Amino acid sequence: MKRDYYEVLGVSKGADADEIKKAYRKLARQYHPDVNKAPDAEEKFKEVKEAYDVLSDPQKRAQYDRFGHQDPSQGFGGGFGGFDTSGMGGFGDIFDMFFGGGRRSNPNAPRKGADLQFGLSIDFTDAVFGKETDVEIPKEAECDTCRGTGAKPGSGIETCKTCGGTGQQEVVANTPFGRIVNRRVCPTCEGKGKVVKVKCTSCRGTGRVKVRRKIHLNIPAGVDDGAQLRVAGEGEPGINGGPPGDLYVVLRVKPHEFFEREGNDIYCEVPLTFAQAALGDEIEVPTVDGRVKLKIPAGTQTETFFRLRGKGVPYLRGSGRGDQHVKVRVVTPTKLNERQKELLREFASLSGESISGYGVEDEGFFEKMKRAFRGE
Repeated sequence: MKRDYYEVLGVSKGADADEIKKAYRKLARQYHPDVNKAPDAEEKFKEVKEAYDVLSDPQKRAQYDRFGHQDPSQGFGGGFGGFDTSGMGGFGDIFDMFFGGGRRSNPNAPRKGADLQFGLSIDFTDAVFGKETDVEIPKEAECDTCRGTGAKPGSGIETCKTCGGTGQQEVVANTPFGRIVNRRVCPTCEGKGKVVKVKCTSCRGTGRVKVRRKIHLNIPAGVDDGAQLRVAGEGEPGINGGPPGDLYVVLRVKPHEFFEREGNDIYCEVPLTFAQAALGDEIEVPTVDGRVKLKIPAGTQTETFFRLRGKGVPYLRGSGRGDQHVKVRVVTPTKLNERQKELLREFASLSGESISGYGVEDEGFFEKMKRAFRGE
Protein backbone atom coordinates (compact mmCIF):
# COMPACT_ATOMS: atom_id res chain seq x y z
CA MET A 1 0.00 0.00 0.00
CA LYS A 2 1.35 3.41 -0.98
CA ARG A 3 2.29 5.88 1.75
CA ASP A 4 0.75 9.33 1.87
CA TYR A 5 2.81 11.67 -0.36
CA TYR A 6 2.94 14.38 2.33
CA GLU A 7 4.25 11.78 4.80
CA VAL A 8 6.89 10.66 2.27
CA LEU A 9 8.27 14.20 1.95
CA GLY A 10 7.79 14.98 5.64
CA VAL A 11 5.67 18.10 5.05
CA SER A 12 2.23 19.19 6.15
CA LYS A 13 -0.76 19.29 3.81
CA GLY A 14 -0.61 23.07 3.95
CA ALA A 15 3.02 23.22 2.81
CA ASP A 16 3.76 25.72 0.07
CA ALA A 17 5.76 25.04 -3.12
CA ASP A 18 9.06 26.17 -1.56
CA GLU A 19 8.68 23.85 1.44
CA ILE A 20 7.89 20.92 -0.84
CA LYS A 21 10.85 21.68 -3.10
CA LYS A 22 13.28 21.97 -0.15
CA ALA A 23 12.04 18.72 1.37
CA TYR A 24 12.42 16.93 -1.97
CA ARG A 25 15.95 18.23 -2.57
CA LYS A 26 17.03 17.14 0.89
CA LEU A 27 15.57 13.63 0.59
CA ALA A 28 16.70 13.17 -3.02
CA ARG A 29 20.29 13.87 -2.00
CA GLN A 30 19.92 11.54 1.00
CA TYR A 31 18.56 8.56 -0.93
CA HIS A 32 20.19 9.01 -4.34
CA PRO A 33 21.49 5.53 -5.35
CA ASP A 34 24.88 6.95 -6.30
CA VAL A 35 25.34 8.37 -2.80
CA ASN A 36 23.37 6.01 -0.56
CA LYS A 37 24.37 2.36 -0.95
CA ALA A 38 21.66 0.98 1.37
CA PRO A 39 19.61 -1.86 -0.22
CA ASP A 40 16.37 0.15 0.00
CA ALA A 41 17.84 3.50 -1.10
CA GLU A 42 16.72 3.22 -4.73
CA GLU A 43 13.13 2.36 -3.77
CA LYS A 44 13.01 5.28 -1.32
CA PHE A 45 14.47 7.59 -3.99
CA LYS A 46 11.72 6.52 -6.43
CA GLU A 47 9.08 7.02 -3.73
CA VAL A 48 10.34 10.55 -2.99
CA LYS A 49 10.49 11.39 -6.72
CA GLU A 50 6.93 10.13 -7.27
CA ALA A 51 5.62 12.17 -4.32
CA TYR A 52 7.37 15.33 -5.55
CA ASP A 53 6.10 14.87 -9.13
CA VAL A 54 2.54 14.93 -7.82
CA LEU A 55 2.76 17.57 -5.07
CA SER A 56 4.84 20.01 -7.16
CA ASP A 57 2.16 20.09 -9.88
CA PRO A 58 -0.82 22.21 -8.74
CA GLN A 59 -3.34 20.24 -10.83
CA LYS A 60 -2.06 16.82 -9.76
CA ARG A 61 -1.84 17.97 -6.14
CA ALA A 62 -5.44 19.20 -6.17
CA GLN A 63 -6.59 15.87 -7.58
CA TYR A 64 -4.52 13.96 -5.00
CA ASP A 65 -5.88 16.06 -2.12
CA ARG A 66 -9.39 15.18 -3.28
CA PHE A 67 -9.07 11.54 -4.29
CA GLY A 68 -5.77 10.35 -2.74
CA HIS A 69 -4.12 7.48 -4.60
CA GLN A 70 -7.46 6.48 -6.17
CA ASP A 71 -7.69 7.28 -9.88
CA PRO A 72 -11.07 9.07 -10.24
CA SER A 73 -11.32 8.01 -13.90
CA GLN A 74 -11.59 4.37 -12.77
CA GLY A 75 -14.68 4.76 -10.61
CA PHE A 76 -14.98 3.55 -7.02
CA GLY A 77 -12.73 0.56 -6.45
CA GLY A 78 -11.27 0.60 -9.95
CA GLY A 79 -12.56 -1.05 -13.12
CA PHE A 80 -16.18 -0.58 -14.08
CA GLY A 81 -17.64 1.06 -10.96
CA GLY A 82 -16.11 -1.53 -8.64
CA PHE A 83 -16.78 -4.57 -10.86
CA ASP A 84 -13.73 -6.83 -10.75
CA THR A 85 -12.45 -7.40 -14.28
CA SER A 86 -9.11 -8.92 -13.31
CA GLY A 87 -9.87 -12.27 -14.91
CA MET A 88 -10.91 -10.85 -18.27
CA GLY A 89 -9.03 -9.45 -21.17
CA GLY A 90 -11.02 -6.26 -21.62
CA PHE A 91 -14.41 -5.02 -22.80
CA GLY A 92 -14.44 -7.39 -25.77
CA ASP A 93 -14.34 -10.40 -23.45
CA ILE A 94 -17.14 -8.99 -21.28
CA PHE A 95 -19.27 -8.50 -24.40
CA ASP A 96 -18.56 -12.05 -25.51
CA MET A 97 -19.34 -13.49 -22.07
CA PHE A 98 -22.81 -11.98 -21.89
CA PHE A 99 -23.87 -12.01 -25.53
CA GLY A 100 -21.71 -14.68 -27.15
CA GLY A 101 -19.69 -14.22 -30.33
CA GLY A 102 -18.11 -10.84 -30.89
CA ARG A 103 -14.75 -9.83 -32.35
CA ARG A 104 -11.78 -12.17 -32.39
CA SER A 105 -8.23 -10.96 -32.36
CA ASN A 106 -5.82 -12.65 -34.74
CA PRO A 107 -3.02 -14.29 -32.69
CA ASN A 108 -0.77 -14.26 -35.76
CA ALA A 109 -1.21 -10.54 -36.45
CA PRO A 110 2.01 -8.45 -36.25
CA ARG A 111 2.45 -6.75 -32.90
CA LYS A 112 4.91 -4.15 -31.71
CA GLY A 113 7.60 -5.32 -29.29
CA ALA A 114 7.75 -4.21 -25.68
CA ASP A 115 9.51 -0.97 -24.71
CA LEU A 116 12.60 -1.13 -22.52
CA GLN A 117 13.80 1.19 -19.75
CA PHE A 118 17.43 1.67 -18.76
CA GLY A 119 18.83 3.83 -15.93
CA LEU A 120 22.02 5.81 -16.61
CA SER A 121 23.96 7.84 -14.03
CA ILE A 122 25.75 10.96 -15.29
CA ASP A 123 27.87 13.62 -13.62
CA PHE A 124 26.51 17.06 -12.71
CA THR A 125 28.62 18.80 -15.37
CA ASP A 126 27.57 16.28 -18.05
CA ALA A 127 23.95 17.22 -17.37
CA VAL A 128 24.86 20.90 -17.73
CA PHE A 129 26.89 20.70 -20.95
CA GLY A 130 25.62 17.46 -22.51
CA LYS A 131 27.60 14.43 -23.51
CA GLU A 132 27.92 11.74 -26.17
CA THR A 133 28.46 8.26 -24.78
CA ASP A 134 27.99 4.56 -25.55
CA VAL A 135 26.06 2.24 -23.24
CA GLU A 136 25.51 -1.51 -23.33
CA ILE A 137 21.87 -2.53 -22.98
CA PRO A 138 20.82 -6.07 -22.00
CA LYS A 139 17.87 -7.04 -24.18
CA GLU A 140 16.30 -9.80 -26.21
CA ALA A 141 16.91 -10.07 -29.94
CA GLU A 142 15.56 -12.27 -32.69
CA CYS A 143 17.38 -15.59 -32.87
CA ASP A 144 19.68 -15.67 -35.92
CA THR A 145 19.53 -19.46 -36.15
CA CYS A 146 15.77 -19.82 -36.61
CA ARG A 147 15.01 -16.23 -37.71
CA GLY A 148 12.65 -15.85 -34.77
CA THR A 149 10.39 -18.82 -35.60
CA GLY A 150 11.56 -20.97 -32.67
CA ALA A 151 11.81 -24.00 -34.97
CA LYS A 152 14.96 -25.92 -35.77
CA PRO A 153 16.07 -25.06 -39.34
CA GLY A 154 14.58 -27.64 -41.72
CA SER A 155 11.79 -28.67 -39.36
CA GLY A 156 8.18 -27.66 -39.86
CA ILE A 157 5.68 -25.45 -38.08
CA GLU A 158 2.09 -26.67 -38.03
CA THR A 159 -1.27 -25.21 -37.08
CA CYS A 160 -2.26 -25.92 -33.50
CA LYS A 161 -4.80 -28.76 -33.45
CA THR A 162 -6.20 -27.79 -30.06
CA CYS A 163 -7.46 -24.34 -31.10
CA GLY A 164 -7.41 -24.70 -34.89
CA GLY A 165 -4.93 -21.84 -35.22
CA THR A 166 -7.04 -19.24 -33.41
CA GLY A 167 -4.83 -19.19 -30.32
CA GLN A 168 -7.94 -19.34 -28.12
CA GLN A 169 -10.16 -21.94 -26.55
CA GLU A 170 -13.88 -21.42 -26.07
CA VAL A 171 -15.68 -22.63 -22.97
CA VAL A 172 -19.47 -22.65 -23.41
CA ALA A 173 -21.88 -22.71 -20.48
CA ASN A 174 -25.69 -22.58 -20.45
CA THR A 175 -27.08 -20.44 -17.62
CA PRO A 176 -30.51 -19.04 -16.67
CA PHE A 177 -29.38 -15.85 -18.40
CA GLY A 178 -28.60 -17.63 -21.64
CA ARG A 179 -25.59 -19.07 -23.38
CA ILE A 180 -22.24 -17.74 -22.09
CA VAL A 181 -19.07 -18.09 -24.16
CA ASN A 182 -15.78 -17.49 -22.38
CA ARG A 183 -12.48 -17.46 -24.25
CA ARG A 184 -9.12 -18.49 -22.82
CA VAL A 185 -5.60 -18.53 -24.24
CA CYS A 186 -4.89 -21.92 -25.76
CA PRO A 187 -2.57 -23.84 -23.39
CA THR A 188 -1.05 -25.90 -26.21
CA CYS A 189 0.29 -23.10 -28.42
CA GLU A 190 0.18 -20.35 -25.73
CA GLY A 191 -1.98 -18.19 -27.96
CA LYS A 192 0.31 -18.34 -31.03
CA GLY A 193 -1.97 -20.55 -33.12
CA LYS A 194 1.02 -22.59 -34.32
CA VAL A 195 3.12 -25.38 -32.87
CA VAL A 196 6.83 -26.00 -33.48
CA LYS A 197 7.67 -29.64 -34.25
CA VAL A 198 11.37 -29.48 -33.29
CA LYS A 199 12.60 -26.57 -31.18
CA CYS A 200 15.61 -24.50 -32.19
CA THR A 201 18.60 -25.43 -30.02
CA SER A 202 19.94 -21.87 -29.92
CA CYS A 203 16.85 -20.23 -28.42
CA ARG A 204 15.07 -23.37 -27.11
CA GLY A 205 12.03 -22.62 -29.18
CA THR A 206 11.41 -19.09 -27.95
CA GLY A 207 12.66 -17.39 -31.13
CA ARG A 208 14.67 -14.95 -29.02
CA VAL A 209 18.09 -14.82 -27.43
CA LYS A 210 19.56 -12.51 -24.76
CA VAL A 211 22.22 -10.11 -26.03
CA ARG A 212 24.06 -6.96 -24.94
CA ARG A 213 23.71 -4.23 -27.53
CA LYS A 214 25.87 -1.10 -27.66
CA ILE A 215 23.79 2.07 -28.07
CA HIS A 216 25.21 5.51 -28.86
CA LEU A 217 23.51 8.28 -26.87
CA ASN A 218 23.61 12.02 -27.43
CA ILE A 219 22.70 13.58 -24.07
CA PRO A 220 21.59 17.18 -24.69
CA ALA A 221 22.86 20.07 -22.58
CA GLY A 222 20.53 21.08 -19.76
CA VAL A 223 18.92 17.74 -18.92
CA ASP A 224 17.79 17.29 -15.33
CA ASP A 225 17.47 14.34 -12.98
CA GLY A 226 14.73 11.95 -14.13
CA ALA A 227 14.79 13.07 -17.78
CA GLN A 228 14.11 10.36 -20.37
CA LEU A 229 15.80 9.87 -23.72
CA ARG A 230 13.80 7.87 -26.30
CA VAL A 231 15.77 5.69 -28.72
CA ALA A 232 13.34 4.46 -31.38
CA GLY A 233 13.47 0.80 -32.37
CA GLU A 234 15.89 -0.34 -29.66
CA GLY A 235 13.33 -2.12 -27.48
CA GLU A 236 12.28 -5.77 -27.63
CA PRO A 237 11.79 -7.31 -31.08
CA GLY A 238 8.29 -7.30 -32.55
CA ILE A 239 5.98 -10.31 -32.62
CA ASN A 240 4.97 -11.99 -35.89
CA GLY A 241 6.97 -9.51 -37.92
CA GLY A 242 5.79 -6.44 -36.01
CA PRO A 243 8.08 -3.44 -35.37
CA PRO A 244 10.43 -3.43 -32.38
CA GLY A 245 9.64 -1.42 -29.27
CA ASP A 246 11.55 1.66 -28.12
CA LEU A 247 14.24 2.18 -25.51
CA TYR A 248 13.78 4.82 -22.80
CA VAL A 249 16.97 5.87 -21.01
CA VAL A 250 16.20 7.45 -17.62
CA LEU A 251 18.97 9.84 -16.52
CA ARG A 252 20.09 10.07 -12.92
CA VAL A 253 22.23 13.13 -12.25
CA LYS A 254 24.79 12.65 -9.49
CA PRO A 255 24.73 15.43 -6.88
CA HIS A 256 27.70 17.85 -6.83
CA GLU A 257 29.36 18.57 -3.50
CA PHE A 258 29.73 22.33 -4.18
CA PHE A 259 26.99 23.26 -6.67
CA GLU A 260 23.26 22.75 -6.29
CA ARG A 261 20.78 23.03 -9.13
CA GLU A 262 17.26 24.43 -9.04
CA GLY A 263 15.67 24.47 -12.48
CA ASN A 264 18.17 26.18 -14.75
CA ASP A 265 19.86 28.11 -11.94
CA ILE A 266 22.91 26.98 -9.95
CA TYR A 267 23.52 27.82 -6.28
CA CYS A 268 26.71 27.74 -4.23
CA GLU A 269 28.24 29.15 -1.04
CA VAL A 270 31.65 30.84 -0.70
CA PRO A 271 33.41 31.93 2.50
CA LEU A 272 34.46 35.49 3.32
CA THR A 273 36.78 36.67 6.05
CA PHE A 274 35.63 39.37 8.43
CA ALA A 275 38.01 41.84 6.78
CA GLN A 276 36.74 41.05 3.26
CA ALA A 277 33.13 41.48 4.33
CA ALA A 278 33.80 44.73 6.21
CA LEU A 279 36.22 46.42 3.78
CA GLY A 280 35.09 44.87 0.48
CA ASP A 281 37.18 42.80 -1.93
CA GLU A 282 37.30 41.13 -5.33
CA ILE A 283 37.24 37.34 -5.04
CA GLU A 284 37.35 34.38 -7.42
CA VAL A 285 34.29 32.13 -7.54
CA PRO A 286 34.10 28.63 -9.09
CA THR A 287 31.51 28.15 -11.84
CA VAL A 288 30.83 25.24 -14.18
CA ASP A 289 32.69 27.27 -16.83
CA GLY A 290 35.73 27.95 -14.64
CA ARG A 291 36.74 30.74 -12.27
CA VAL A 292 35.22 34.21 -12.47
CA LYS A 293 35.82 37.39 -10.46
CA LEU A 294 33.11 38.71 -8.14
CA LYS A 295 33.23 42.15 -6.51
CA ILE A 296 32.23 42.15 -2.84
CA PRO A 297 31.13 45.62 -1.66
CA ALA A 298 32.20 46.94 1.75
CA GLY A 299 29.81 46.08 4.56
CA THR A 300 28.52 42.85 2.99
CA GLN A 301 26.51 40.78 5.47
CA THR A 302 26.71 37.02 5.80
CA GLU A 303 24.23 35.02 3.64
CA THR A 304 24.00 37.82 1.07
CA PHE A 305 23.31 36.54 -2.46
CA PHE A 306 25.09 37.70 -5.62
CA ARG A 307 24.02 36.78 -9.15
CA LEU A 308 26.32 35.70 -11.98
CA ARG A 309 24.16 36.05 -15.07
CA GLY A 310 24.39 33.36 -17.73
CA LYS A 311 26.50 31.01 -15.60
CA GLY A 312 23.72 28.50 -14.94
CA VAL A 313 22.30 25.57 -16.91
CA PRO A 314 21.42 25.89 -20.64
CA TYR A 315 17.72 25.81 -21.50
CA LEU A 316 16.71 22.56 -23.21
CA ARG A 317 14.30 24.36 -25.50
CA GLY A 318 15.47 27.68 -26.81
CA SER A 319 18.68 29.61 -26.32
CA GLY A 320 20.29 31.09 -23.25
CA ARG A 321 21.22 29.84 -19.81
CA GLY A 322 20.14 30.29 -16.23
CA ASP A 323 22.15 32.16 -13.62
CA GLN A 324 24.48 31.21 -10.80
CA HIS A 325 23.57 32.50 -7.34
CA VAL A 326 26.45 32.90 -4.91
CA LYS A 327 25.72 33.08 -1.18
CA VAL A 328 28.57 34.48 0.90
CA ARG A 329 29.19 33.31 4.43
CA VAL A 330 31.39 35.28 6.81
CA VAL A 331 33.68 32.84 8.64
CA THR A 332 35.10 33.65 12.06
CA PRO A 333 38.83 32.85 12.49
CA THR A 334 39.82 30.39 15.23
CA LYS A 335 43.58 30.89 15.42
CA LEU A 336 44.74 34.42 16.25
CA ASN A 337 48.11 35.70 17.48
CA GLU A 338 48.34 38.11 20.36
CA ARG A 339 48.62 41.20 18.13
CA GLN A 340 45.47 40.21 16.21
CA LYS A 341 43.60 39.63 19.44
CA GLU A 342 44.75 42.98 20.75
CA LEU A 343 43.54 44.78 17.62
CA LEU A 344 40.17 43.01 17.75
CA ARG A 345 39.74 43.95 21.41
CA GLU A 346 40.53 47.53 20.52
CA PHE A 347 38.05 47.39 17.63
CA ALA A 348 35.37 45.95 19.92
CA SER A 349 36.05 48.62 22.51
CA LEU A 350 35.79 51.42 19.93
CA SER A 351 32.53 49.88 18.69
CA GLY A 352 31.12 49.62 22.17
CA GLU A 353 30.92 45.83 21.97
CA SER A 354 31.59 43.16 24.55
CA ILE A 355 33.62 40.09 23.67
CA SER A 356 31.82 36.76 24.21
CA GLY A 357 33.87 34.22 22.24
CA TYR A 358 34.80 33.01 18.81
CA GLY A 359 33.14 30.81 16.22
CA VAL A 360 34.50 27.58 14.74
CA GLU A 361 35.86 27.49 11.22
CA ASP A 362 34.29 24.83 8.97
CA GLU A 363 37.35 23.24 7.41
CA GLY A 364 35.26 20.86 5.30
CA PHE A 365 33.52 23.84 3.76
CA PHE A 366 36.84 25.22 2.50
CA GLU A 367 37.91 21.82 1.19
CA LYS A 368 34.76 21.58 -0.94
CA MET A 369 35.46 24.98 -2.44
CA LYS A 370 39.09 24.06 -3.17
CA ARG A 371 37.95 20.98 -5.08
CA ALA A 372 35.44 23.07 -7.01
CA PHE A 373 38.28 25.43 -8.03
CA ARG A 374 40.16 22.41 -9.32
CA GLY A 375 37.12 21.34 -11.34
CA GLU A 376 36.60 18.12 -9.41
